[in-house]
Amino acid sequence: MTDVIMPKMGDGMEEGTLLEWLKQDGEMVKSGEVIGSIQTDKATLELEAPASGKLSGILIHSGETVPVGKSIAAILANGESLPAGWGASASQGASSKPEVQTQSAPVVPEEPTAPSGETSRIKASPLARKTAQEQGVTLSEVTGTGPGGRIIQEDVLAYASAPKSASSPIKSAPPVAIAAAKDDVLIPLSRLKKITGERTLQSKLTVPHIYVSLTVDVDKIADIRELFQQDGAPKPSINDFVIKACALALRDMPLVNSSLTTNGILQHGSVHIGIAAAIEEGLTVPVLKNADLATLGQISAQAKALVQRAKENKLSLDELSGSTFSISNMGMLNIDSFCAIINAPNAAILAIGSAKKAAIPNDANELEIKTQMTITGSFDHRVVDGAEAAKFMNLVKNYLERPTLLLS
Repeated sequence: MTDVIMPKMGDGMEEGTLLEWLKQDGEMVKSGEVIGSIQTDKATLELEAPASGKLSGILIHSGETVPVGKSIAAILANGESLPAGWGASASQGASSKPEVQTQSAPVVPEEPTAPSGETSRIKASPLARKTAQEQGVTLSEVTGTGPGGRIIQEDVLAYASAPKSASSPIKSAPPVAIAAAKDDVLIPLSRLKKITGERTLQSKLTVPHIYVSLTVDVDKIADIRELFQQDGAPKPSINDFVIKACALALRDMPLVNSSLTTNGILQHGSVHIGIAAAIEEGLTVPVLKNADLATLGQISAQAKALVQRAKENKLSLDELSGSTFSISNMGMLNIDSFCAIINAPNAAILAIGSAKKAAIPNDANELEIKTQMTITGSFDHRVVDGAEAAKFMNLVKNYLERPTLLLS
């Protein structure tokens, strides 16, 4: 018999939540086959079978959380059976965490259910189930196009947007003479949003933040980006230039590329930059490793791939761990400037605003139209003092305003 345990997917992981089983109790599985999905504090991940045999003795169900290392099921070889008292001994530590609702809050409608036992057998991703609930779609009516006929989010959206036959009942809303007040709606926090909130709160309360802002002229970056396009090469984004500039500045000022430990300041030898990415479930920070050693083109390709995998919940734990510095960009959201919360244990994070044209007086007191953006650094004052923070920000500004230095 082989135990299926809640895996430890990273040094900081203490518990995991089962999102769904993709195999049922009694089904035959192969070693390495995906049998379920779990939610860690960083991402949604696939649970693989540790051996071949019959999946048996499932101890936890969707939504339940257990510490890492706890048994959640077993895989039996031919002729094996579960030991006496399996369920009572192995399930210790499992805990269900239902959402709390006040009496006055309206009940959020559950996903339309199929006949008893049918819904649990439907293969669908967690995102597809969530989308089906939001769209009022019955999963048993959706055809899956994922691996093994698994229903994915795109299947649900396609079904919801498809025109319905004329025989389908159409419910018309009753006429309303005046606008009616809407009821309050309680929106449960996703696990990712909850953990992000806890960690940013801890960072804000325990790390003394100091903020330094600068305005950067990005006209030369815009010109270089156009040259890439004219040559038919992939055009790097402004964010790619910022990543490269920060990577080189961190190499020049390794103190900023540090973490505070109980024994002192740990100065990291490698430059691993976390890229804040907004996904449907909340905020995640994939990590671009050894950014100071990568070319601008490599940074551009890797950053795009990381963000895309983040949106698809396909990031590995290695791609979510080990950042030494972070960048958060809200420029595409038409935000002039903002202050980001440090992604502990990093000592700093850079916030990027929108690049906008402005009339700027030159040395001859004549107005020139320039494209500028505001960058704001948040620093852990226990590691980086004000003068050092200002020096680092000017290094980043110098690299961005002399972008040919970033092309090698």
